[in-house]
Amino acid sequence: MADLQKTVDELAARLGRPLLLEDRVQRVVVYSEQNGTMDDVRRDSILRRHTVPEVRQWLRASGIHRATSPLRTPGAPHLGLLPRVCVPVRYADSLLGFLWFIDADPPMSHEQVDEAVAVTPPIALALFHESLATGLASHRELEAVTGLLLGERDAARQLIEAGSFPQAQPVTVAVARPYEDEPDDTLRLALEQGLLALRRRLSGHHALHLVRYDHAVLITAGPPVPAEEMHAAMPMPVVVGLGRTRPALEEAADSYREARHAAEVAARVPALGRTAEWARLGVYRMLTQLSDQELHPGLEELLADVQHLPLLETLETYLDLAGSAVATSRALRLHRTSLYYRLQRVEELARTDLKDGGERLSLHLSLKLARLSGRYSPRDLHNSA
Repeated sequence: MADLQKTVDELAARLGRPLLLEDRVQRVVVYSEQNGTMDDVRRDSILRRHTVPEVRQWLRASGIHRATSPLRTPGAPHLGLLPRVCVPVRYADSLLGFLWFIDADPPMSHEQVDEAVAVTPPIALALFHESLATGLASHRELEAVTGLLLGERDAARQLIEAGSFPQAQPVTVAVARPYEDEPDDTLRLALEQGLLALRRRLSGHHALHLVRYDHAVLITAGPPVPAEEMHAAMPMPVVVGLGRTRPALEEAADSYREARHAAEVAARVPALGRTAEWARLGVYRMLTQLSDQELHPGLEELLADVQHLPLLETLETYLDLAGSAVATSRALRLHRTSLYYRLQRVEELARTDLKDGGERLSLHLSLKLARLSGRYSPRDLHNSA
């Protein structure tokens, strides 16, 4: 509610006129301070916390419940009502509320109405988020889910007692991470909208969600929701990481940790596709626990110079294919002589011996770790060799 109040106060200050937000049954949600013309209806609505039936009937006759865009409602002197601009607040075609402005002394300009319309998406999202709460106020749900992912066992008890999650049911966590490196408020708002829409479709899974700084979290009862549903719900391209299913809600933090790591790996390793399951990450499960300071020392020179990227790509493909020169030449569409030359240059620059199994293992793991840290980003080898 504090965010709604801040949004309303800031918009009222910019427009220089009072503003009142009602829900869809015209109960007052928040209102700005009085900084302009006031009529009896605004005063009574603030005092009563709702609009009286006569005024509701008058405004309904003006078409506010059917409106999908701003409309101007006429005044009614006998009701103490000045003309108003009504901006309907909708989410996914559902009417959630109304923004009201007194349209007098002077009337609102088209530019001011457009500015009011521009703030409705976050208001709609906040109202919709409130409407999702079942037995637990949305701000309390947010706090409980945050605590749950931090491993606080009392948070699981709160969610179960409030009916937000079934008792004695397994839990699975999925993480969606956008490709953008620099998240902002617009991106987080889009993630929130996607998750809220998905929750509506997943009512049988007792879904919970949370949007963090750079990723979105979906918690469901039972086995994981098909990743394609999560991709479809997101308004931007994402990678999805899936944690392993745990037997009880108290262990959701463990599934979350795995899902987050899986999403990070998927973002760094495009070959894994748009979805990565922690249980199928193989060696990357171990590498997510390591620092890139653990790289093979001979790779530093190769990583430091972009001109050596073809050598690194060749080395990784060669090691991925168990040291088979035939398979590597075929995969890279590279002549065998050129392949041997590149591998020889790797040995010289990295001061290593590719005939040594220990060296091959160290180089292989180091290349995968460099991928995760972002220090090594191979091209599409089939088009770059």
